[in-house]
Order: sequence, then structure tokens, then C-alpha cells
Amino acid sequence: MDSRLRELPSVDELVRDTREPHGLAVAAARIVLDRARVAIRAGGEAGDLAAELERELAAARRPALRRVLNATGVLVHTNLGRAPLPAAALERVHEVGRGYSNLEYDLDAGTRGSRQEHAVDILRRLTGAEAALVVNNNAGAVLLALAALAEGREVVVSRGELIEIGDGFRIPDVLARSGARLVEVGTTNRTRAADYERAIGPDTAVLLRVHQSNFRVVGFTEQPALPELAAVARAAGLPLVDDLGSGALLPSSKLPLGDEPTARESLDAGADLVCFSGDKLLGGPQAGIVAGRADLVERLRRHPLQRALRADKLTLAALEGTLALYLDPERALAEVPVLRMAAEPVETVRARAERLAALTGGTVTETVARVGGGALPLVELASAACVLEEELAEPLRHGEPPVVGVVRDGQLLLDCRTLDDGEVDEAAQAVERCRSR
Repeated sequence: MDSRLRELPSVDELVRDTREPHGLAVAAARIVLDRARVAIRAGGEAGDLAAELERELAAARRPALRRVLNATGVLVHTNLGRAPLPAAALERVHEVGRGYSNLEYDLDAGTRGSRQEHAVDILRRLTGAEAALVVNNNAGAVLLALAALAEGREVVVSRGELIEIGDGFRIPDVLARSGARLVEVGTTNRTRAADYERAIGPDTAVLLRVHQSNFRVVGFTEQPALPELAAVARAAGLPLVDDLGSGALLPSSKLPLGDEPTARESLDAGADLVCFSGDKLLGGPQAGIVAGRADLVERLRRHPLQRALRADKLTLAALEGTLALYLDPERALAEVPVLRMAAEPVETVRARAERLAALTGGTVTETVARVGGGALPLVELASAACVLEEELAEPLRHGEPPVVGVVRDGQLLLDCRTLDDGEVDEAAQAVERCRSR
């Protein structure tokens, strides 16, 4: 064993013929040699060190954040980056990101401007709000709203709305960081407008409604309608903040997604502020949007947390590009990927699955796709998948581009509601490469 270890080349010898930057090559060579020593001590072989070095260098060059083909059937897949951006949003990101921009410069006045102005007009048109503001995500939007309107005071919220979102983050814990004190009313399954009325006191600053985005309570349940809650807030002279979460901008009649409230509907029903996501059903970049009364939005804009939570120029560019599509709802349905996938007829999805099966030697099965991203948990979208051998799941994840499907009952399902036509060809080529290896 000692002699075999001594026969290993030095780091300098191993990297002598590589054209990679010296520091990168040396770091990769050390990893390869360490791995070879472990293999030899375990009674194995060192292997082809030159080939191992090339593989290690390729892995070092590969970006950590990579494009993935989503064949899971989950449209807004949190682990896979949520909503894919429309082409119009990507064009705006490229245009703004490749050079300088008027992010905080007023071109008319020739003076300092505000980054918050760029999305205000279009959000006002789409929601009917007096004013709007954009931050980094919806949790940040709600946090900022309560910090600006209720720090050191009370916020009244139903027990049935104190939800847990992804990765173990709980709304009560997030909102407690605003400095406000949460006052829970009602029970898990039943809360009435009178519960809010009884809880209002001298320290009450805000009534909060949280949309049950990622779960539903069914059976013996009751929640006050938004107009009822708005009437309670008006009678007490308090603002009503409605956390919608999902970011739907099109009415339910436009999509087969059930009765999902929109920002306009919420404001029309009496909410003073609405908060919602940019990267769920809206189909844009990760962002949190606050819209509603101008005086309340201005309080949020002037709060110190706003600077810590504000969106960057690329987010604002992508959001503006996405929102512009909604000025023509039919164009939004056709060009915002999340909306297109949700509305696509199952016959079209099945035809895509049949083409993928023909290219890969697989079969076709009916499946159920879901919206995902903590939105519309009860909505099921009829879909179709190409069925392949389970053994392909791991090599497909390690390919370029990676393909992520669903392993079920000893089979790999590649759901074609979340693959577009071009991605079907890519997925088929990825399967062929895996099998050839």
C-alpha cells in the first residue's frame, strides 16, 4: 500500500498539462489525489487521475445555480425556483442589467428619484389601488406593513389564519419581528366578525386577514367575508390589511383554478392594503407587493425597514415586464408561463407526453398536476406523463440540463404539463445520454 501511495503523482505533475487557471487546477488536483489515497487505503484502485481531474475541473466550472427541466407537474415549484419568467420579463432584465439605468434618477427633473416609482402606475391600473410599493418578497411586505402601522401596538388576526409557510417559517413568528403584538381571535375552524369587534381596544392598530393559501379547513367552519371585516375596521377607524399571498391578478373566470381572490377584488371589498407575491400566480420574479391607500403606503415607504427589504433593479425590471402583459389579459394567459401551463388543455399535454414517450421508448399515463408554491392546495389539473424506468431518476438529475421528475410505484414519471415543446426534445436527449452511459 505504501508503495502504491508513493507512486501517486505530485500536485504539480498532475496539473502540468492542464490549461486551467493554476489555482483552480491545484485545488482540483488536491481533491483528486485525496480521493485516490482514500481508495488505495481501502484496498481499491486510484483510477484514471487525469480523467478524474478533468471531471473535477468541469464540476468546479459548472454554476451552482443552474437551469432545470421541471417534469414534476408542479407549476410553481418552490424548490425549482417557482415561476419561470415570461420572455418579456427576461428582455427587460437584459435591457436594464447590461448597463446603467434610471433606477433612482428622475430623467424629467434631472434629480434623484425613487426606485419605487417604476412599478407604481402599472400596479395602480391593474389593482385599482391609490398607491403601491415593491419589496423583496411577500413575507417582507407583511412584515413592513405591520412594522409601519402597528409597531408596539396590537394586530387582531384569526387563529385559523396563523399559518406555517415553507421551510418551517411560521407567520406568527415572522410577524412578531415587526414589533407588533398579535391578538388571536376565534378558533381554528370558526371566527366571526363579532370576535374582531370584541378584541378591539385602545392599543389596537390593525385588523389583519391572512388568506389560507397553502391549506384549507373544511367541515364545520366559518370566517367573516371581507366586506364584514372591512365594516368592523371602518367602524373602529382602523386599517384592514389583507395578506393575499398568491398574487392572482386575473379573475377566477379566466383560469380553471377555483375562487382565488385578486388584489382588485380585495380592495373593492374594503381592504385598505393588500399584500401579495410576485412569483406565484402572478408568474413574475420573487417580490412582495403592497397596494392600497396612498397615506398608508407612504408610511411604509418612509419606514426604515423599507430600505432593508427593497427590491433590486433586476427584480423591478422583471416585475415591470411581467405586469405589462396583464394590461392585455389574453396576452398574459398566452405569455406568462404559469398561466399558460395552468390553462393548457389536457389534450395538448397528453400529445406532448405521447411525443416524449415515442422519443424515449416510454409509455403514457394520466396524472394530476398541481399549482404548488403554497397556492390553491385543493386544485387538481388533469395531466399526462411519460413513464420510464426508475433507474433513470438519479442520472437525469445529474445530467446537463438536470431533469427532475417524480418516482412513484417503481417508475419515473416525467409530467408534461410543466415541460414545454422544446423541453420535451431536451428531456428525450437527456434520457438517451443516460442510457448510453
